[in-house]
Amino acid sequence: MSDRAVPVGGPIVTPAFRWLMLVFGVGVVMAGWRFIAGLGPVTALSDGYPWGIWIAFDVVVGTALGCGGYSMAILVYIFNKGKYHPLVRPAVLTSALGYSLAAVAIVIDVGRYWNIWKLPFAWRWWNLSSALLEVALCVMAYVIVLWLEMSPVFLEKWKDGPPGLLRNLARSVSPILDRALLWIIALGLLLPTMHQSSLGSVMLLAHNKLHPLWHTPLLPLLFLVSCIAMGYGVVVLESTLSSRAFKRKDETPMLASLGGVTSGLLFAYVIIRLVDLAGRGRLGLVFTSGWLSFWFLVELALFLTPAVMLLNARTRSRTGSLFRIGMLVVLAGSLYRFVTYLIAFNPGPGWSYFPAVPEMLVTFGIVAFEIMVYIILVKRFPILAGARQGAGAH
Repeated sequence: MSDRAVPVGGPIVTPAFRWLMLVFGVGVVMAGWRFIAGLGPVTALSDGYPWGIWIAFDVVVGTALGCGGYSMAILVYIFNKGKYHPLVRPAVLTSALGYSLAAVAIVIDVGRYWNIWKLPFAWRWWNLSSALLEVALCVMAYVIVLWLEMSPVFLEKWKDGPPGLLRNLARSVSPILDRALLWIIALGLLLPTMHQSSLGSVMLLAHNKLHPLWHTPLLPLLFLVSCIAMGYGVVVLESTLSSRAFKRKDETPMLASLGGVTSGLLFAYVIIRLVDLAGRGRLGLVFTSGWLSFWFLVELALFLTPAVMLLNARTRSRTGSLFRIGMLVVLAGSLYRFVTYLIAFNPGPGWSYFPAVPEMLVTFGIVAFEIMVYIILVKRFPILAGARQGAGAH
C-alpha cells in the first residue's frame, strides 16, 4: 500500500453496480418522457414555482456538494498546505461529476432546451444585469476547467500504456498542460467564487416572496461560506466511504487536521446569520414563523453541532465521528439551500409545489449515474491514494 495514487482495480459490474444501473435506467426513461411530453405532464412545476427539485437539489445543492475540489484548492494552492494533496484528486473528481450532472439537470429543466446551446454564443443579447446569466456562464466554464484539472489523471495512465494513439496524444499534450495548469487552477478558484455567491444573488430578486429569515443582502456571502464548508464535509465523506469500500489506507489523521478550518467556517456562518438578523431587527421571527421557525432552528443546529464536535481533539481522531460530522455539515448546507430556494419561497396565494414522482426518479437516476462513473474512474485510473491494487474486487 502506497500514498501514491493508483487505480483501485477489480470488476466494474458488481451487485451494487447493477442496482445503480437499474435506478439510472428508470431515470433515463423518465427524462425521455420529459423531453417527449414536455414539463407539464411530467413535473409539478407551475407559473408560481417555475423551478423545483431539479434546480433546488440537482443544481443549487448539487453544485455545492461539488465544491470539494474548490475547498481543497483553497487550502493546497492558496494557503500552501501541501500535506492535503492526496485529497485533491478525488475531490476534483467529485466536483467534476457533480457540476457536469448539474449541467445535465439544467438541460432537463429548461423549457426550450434546444436553444440552450446559444447561451455562450449569443453574446449580443446577453442581459449583463442577470445573476442567472453569470451563474450559467460560470458553471459552463467551470465544468470545462474541472475536467482539464482531471486530465493529468488520464494522461498519466495513457503515457505508460501500450503504443498507439492515446499514448502519443498523452505524451504530446502533457508538457503543454503542465505549463497551463497554474492558470487552469487559478480559474478553478475564481469561477466557483463567482457563481456560488451568485446563486445567493438570484434569491435576492425574490424579495418579499422569500421569507425574511432567509432574505438578506448577505445571501451571496452566506452561500459562499456554506459551500466551502460543505466542500470539506464532502471530502470527509468521500474519503471515509472510499477507504471502507476499496480497502484504502485510513486518512483519518489528515481529515482530522481539516477540523479547525471546517469548524471556523461553520461558526462564521452561524455568527453572520444571527448578527445579520439582529442588525435588521428580524431576530424575533426565529420564534414566530411557524414551520419556518422549525426549519430555521434545525438549520442552525445542523451547523452548530459539527462546529462544536470539531473542537474536541478526541472526537476528530475517530473515523466514525468524522463521518457523522461530515454528514451533518453536508446536511446543514443542503438544507439551507433547499429551504431558501423552495420551502421559504412563497409566490403567493393559490400556489403550491411538491415534486412529482417522475421528477424524483430523474434526480435518483442522476445521482446513481454519478456514483457509477465515480466507481469506473477510480477503478481504472490513478485517483485514490493509499489503495491496494485489486481492492475493489469485492
